[in-house]
Amino acid sequence: MMNQVFGLSPSTELNSPVINKRNQAPAKILIVDDRPYSRMPARDLLLFEGYEVKEVGGDSSVFEWVVNHKPDLVLLDVVLSEVDGFEICKLLKQDYRTSQIPIILAAVADNREYRRKVREVDGDDFLTKPFDRFQLSTRVKSLIEQKRLKEGVEQVLVDIAKVMESRSSDSGSSSTRVASLARSFGEYLKISPQAIANLVFAAHVHDIGEVAIPDAVLLKKGELTNEERELIRQHVLIGEKLCQPLDNRQGVLPIIRHHHERWDGSGYPDGLAGNRIPQLAQIFQILDIYTALTSERPHKQAYTPTQALEIIAEETNKGWRNPEVVEQFTAFIRATEEKKQLQGIAQI
Repeated sequence: MMNQVFGLSPSTELNSPVINKRNQAPAKILIVDDRPYSRMPARDLLLFEGYEVKEVGGDSSVFEWVVNHKPDLVLLDVVLSEVDGFEICKLLKQDYRTSQIPIILAAVADNREYRRKVREVDGDDFLTKPFDRFQLSTRVKSLIEQKRLKEGVEQVLVDIAKVMESRSSDSGSSSTRVASLARSFGEYLKISPQAIANLVFAAHVHDIGEVAIPDAVLLKKGELTNEERELIRQHVLIGEKLCQPLDNRQGVLPIIRHHHERWDGSGYPDGLAGNRIPQLAQIFQILDIYTALTSERPHKQAYTPTQALEIIAEETNKGWRNPEVVEQFTAFIRATEEKKQLQGIAQI
């Protein structure tokens, strides 16, 4: 019956984007339109094709709904009663939590002004109503496949980084500890949520470039030759290049490239000094060093938090670290350890 309503051939059902990908959950699509009858044709078609469809009216709660539910695509009417569709699109594309969600804007009228505004707010497409069935189906499928491809690439990179971590560590949990520390310290510093997200993601992929370094060099127990040392230094450049395709993770690239720079300019790969080193890279290198010092490894015992802070202080005196960031981090760790001690006493 549904085939007849939309003029579909019996074979169309076999080409459903969801039916052909049984291992994936159905893509979730949000339709934003004030008029229920206006939503109905798109809803029925998308439901028939196997998508999970949600509908909301155009009010101020749309932005929060998208942030909280993370649909795979938004079909957004331009003319809404309480808010402007273009403004909603702009807000969603500017927020790091929702910037990669495809947005198709729609309107009854098709004019140059609408299409210009779609480009201005970074909308992914523009369709006129009533929708052409084939056009809507094709655009939705294409945009969702692009989104899932990007997500797949990101997950592959994270998985590779996990393998690399387990190669050089028995526990393989260092990245998780750095990520947790990054979130806590970022909140302590009151930096933006996006900056914290960049630090957390960097915790998982900052050394992914080591995938190109032979085990004989990376895991060598003895002293490295100059050639081997230079080879290892290339991992930051390789890691940056591997992560460049991640459109929504561009803020992570400076962390990957520069987390081995030193405050006095003696680091690598670019020999940056002082505040020429990106701020997040300055913060991240402290988190990474502290985690490494306080972690047990096959060749060493874990240092205590106090011992680790002393080593970082020594490196700061040598000119390697930003004294201000180290001072903030030291205060943060001491406050954290004091809180743990008080909680331990309360449990006795």
